[in-house]
Amino acid sequence: MTAGRMLLWRHGRTAHNAAARLQGQVDIPLDEVGRWQARTAAARIVARHEPTTIVTSDLSRAHDTAAYLARSTGLDLVVDERLRERGFGIWEGLTGDEIVARWPEEFATWRAGGEPAGVGAETRGQVAERVGAAVAEHAAALGSDATLVVVSHGSAISSTVGRLLGLGDRLHAFAGMLNAHWTELTSTRLDGQPTWRLTGYNLGPTDASSDWNAGPDAHESGADAETRDPD
Repeated sequence: MTAGRMLLWRHGRTAHNAAARLQGQVDIPLDEVGRWQARTAAARIVARHEPTTIVTSDLSRAHDTAAYLARSTGLDLVVDERLRERGFGIWEGLTGDEIVARWPEEFATWRAGGEPAGVGAETRGQVAERVGAAVAEHAAALGSDATLVVVSHGSAISSTVGRLLGLGDRLHAFAGMLNAHWTELTSTRLDGQPTWRLTGYNLGPTDASSDWNAGPDAHESGADAETRDPD
């Protein structure tokens, strides 16, 4: 992939996101706001870029987000389960308050950027290796000037970006991304190997409403055809 571009796009909002529950690999669908976010972000991506390949996690919140872009571009979706979110073991489905009440030390370790032991969670390194391998494989199959869109999950994306940029064990360096926002990287080849450069992080159409996390503004949510799902 020479002078290619990759967008790592996080899925839209779910009920677990709205309730601040840790999702991990539990298959939670998009909620109404998440569908609006995915549709709005897909329109912005198409306005700025010309995607050539769309690869998505098999979890429905990512797959359904990717489907909006697929409809806009006419591209087929490539599904790759390696793009799933980081597994959080027995913490999945719980809020931060529920976790800290039962695992205060492990929670403190996690929040400080460490790896909690004994809860069945994947490490950031394991996630970056899994997702990074998938990304590298799909990127290698593209020609020059291609734009690869990878639809995945917040923790999976941030860890993978750290790995692609060669940050070693410092995979906690990137803050979390907003729902339906994306990270942009470009790639050139050096000695036959891709070298990635970060050109944008946590990009998205936040000007689409006064509060992106809450969805469209009240005066837009009813009659505006662009905020409704197609038949």
